[in-house]
Amino acid sequence: MSLLSHLGRVRQGIPCLFHKRVVDWRRRGPIVSFTFDDFPKSAYSVGGATLEKFGARGTYYIASGLANTGGELGELFSADDLRALLDKGHELGSHTFHHSSARSVSCSDFQADVESGSKAVELLTGQDSTNFAYPFGCVTLGVKKTIGEFVSSARGIVPGINGPDVDLNLLRANRIYGDIDAARQIKELILRNVERKGWLIFYTHDVRPEPSFYGCTPALFEFAVSEAVRNSTRIMTISEVLSQIGNGTQTWDTTTTSILN
Repeated sequence: MSLLSHLGRVRQGIPCLFHKRVVDWRRRGPIVSFTFDDFPKSAYSVGGATLEKFGARGTYYIASGLANTGGELGELFSADDLRALLDKGHELGSHTFHHSSARSVSCSDFQADVESGSKAVELLTGQDSTNFAYPFGCVTLGVKKTIGEFVSSARGIVPGINGPDVDLNLLRANRIYGDIDAARQIKELILRNVERKGWLIFYTHDVRPEPSFYGCTPALFEFAVSEAVRNSTRIMTISEVLSQIGNGTQTWDTTTTSILN
């Protein structure tokens, strides 16, 4: 590993150490959650259909200001997509309104964007959006310190398994990127989660035969879902998992712990 990569990994891990809003997992797993950021249409038309095929549902984090746009991830969601997704039993979470990075704006401006994003989802769908994902996975200590006042949970992109303590201010998540050649790593994570009876969260963006750098192929995504099912792992949305954990055991913990699982 290069020095630059090592420094980047350390920087990413620092927010894990402080301002934790912890709930005791008590080995409730194994559970896997599949999440999608930005909500490209393929994440629902392909990824959502795959989950439904196995009787499962996913969590979709949207930045409402990106509706009806497109780019390297393909065409993004419309209001009709949101309603269809909810009708199928999937979950909508917030990703701010403008898709702001916590490292590029002030803490107060970021908090305002988080609130705007949640309100926009409510206006579009009539449903609350209480679960959140940090755009670009960027987290600052200031934002993490206050995020619990605005959301039920905040998911990042720091890899690992959640549990035995679950930090609701920075849920760990693991990417599903690329093609079927990444299957071995995904299988190892699922088996490790089964052993630990933890909560494993995956994230991706588009799900297409020729995905963006931030997406995956349908083959890889179906492998991940089928592997979870094959290993008797429950697949649940973020809100479903949190409803099992409950809110009564939350504690704020600022003690240090290892950056890596």
